[in-house]
Amino acid sequence: MMYGYYNMMDWGGLGLFFPILFFGLLIVSFFVLFRNNSCCGKEEHGKLEKTPLDILKERYAKGEIDKKEYEEKKKDLS
Repeated sequence: MMYGYYNMMDWGGLGLFFPILFFGLLIVSFFVLFRNNSCCGKEEHGKLEKTPLDILKERYAKGEIDKKEYEEKKKDLS
């Protein structure tokens, strides 16, 4: 009359595999979720903390604006 335990063993041991797989996937998914949130959160905060002068320097470095325009805008920001 103890079908629960013996039925798991009748599958050749695979009955014990599924709970282990389930909890393993659960633990891995929580790890990935928290890892992604902590990683991306730092990057987003870093992007939000850029000053206008930093953005101006990046635009000049990328070649989006020339030196004259860079100097004018830098003077306006200071």
